[in-house]
Amino acid sequence: MRADGGTEGAPIRVLIADDHPVVRNGLRGAFADDPRITVVGEAADGRQAVTRACQGDVHVVLMDLRMPVMGGVEAITALRERAPDVHVLVLTTFDGESDVLPAVAAGATGYLLKDASTEDLARAVRAAHRGEAVLAPSAAGRLMGQVRRPAGAVLSARELEVLALVADGASNREAARRLFISEASIKTHLLHVYDKLGVRDRAAAVGEAYRRGLLPTR
Repeated sequence: MRADGGTEGAPIRVLIADDHPVVRNGLRGAFADDPRITVVGEAADGRQAVTRACQGDVHVVLMDLRMPVMGGVEAITALRERAPDVHVLVLTTFDGESDVLPAVAAGATGYLLKDASTEDLARAVRAAHRGEAVLAPSAAGRLMGQVRRPAGAVLSARELEVLALVADGASNREAARRLFISEASIKTHLLHVYDKLGVRDRAAAVGEAYRRGLLPTR
């Protein structure tokens, strides 16, 4: 075993998930001369990424967050359930808190911006393969700021969207249709909301959210 986490003669197997072919080609090229990393596949959306990563020969997925069919956060959640040994390194152009927190909460091992250097990207892939957390400086700063906030529930942007629809009387099916995600994802988001707010049902979650000022008053 090498010090960088790989096995001698066995490169880290990477799957690239991004809906832009130019980006996928660029990332594949970035690893072309690195014998420690090999790209074993590509995916143009989150669903393809989950299906391909579950085939058993992927160590690390480079995951974009904003993709069609299934977004990156939902794909990360699915991978944590179906392929827990696969590490996900988010690679995106967005570094807002609404992107960082859900991705990390869903189980991403690391988070880098697409302007990272080839050297930083390779180091991040090796660290992710070892299970080490890797965060872009801007993302790390936001997460530390979140940790330092006063105690209390912090709902992700998606959780707030789901809760707002529930507050308006939407069923799980209707919320899923309006947000273009599955009913199972709606249920998962609601369970996370219940846990964070310390409640047991939809009505209590809506009431508590209004009490805490998480939803705008009517």
